[in-house]
Amino acid sequence: MPDRITRDEVVHVADLARLALSDEEIVTFTSQLVTVLAHAAEIGKLDTHGVRPTAHPLPIVNVLRRDVVVAGLDRDEVLAQAPAVADERFRVPPVLGGEP
Repeated sequence: MPDRITRDEVVHVADLARLALSDEEIVTFTSQLVTVLAHAAEIGKLDTHGVRPTAHPLPIVNVLRRDVVVAGLDRDEVLAQAPAVADERFRVPPVLGGEP
């Protein structure tokens, strides 16, 4: 990795991303990217041997209940309460308008 990211590299990446940057933004982003890459280089030097990869820094547990199979509603009873039924299904207006 280069010691320092250049203005031309920032302009090139901005061009690839189809970003129109002002001269002031180019200077700002160049400085910020230098800082970010320097920090990433420092982190890269850490000894992580024996450290398990994680997806989250804190231990989290699924708080959802277990799936339990239960009897559903009686089809005939439900359809009897529907305002309109066709072929043993709910009858609804067409999505694009109009009457059922």
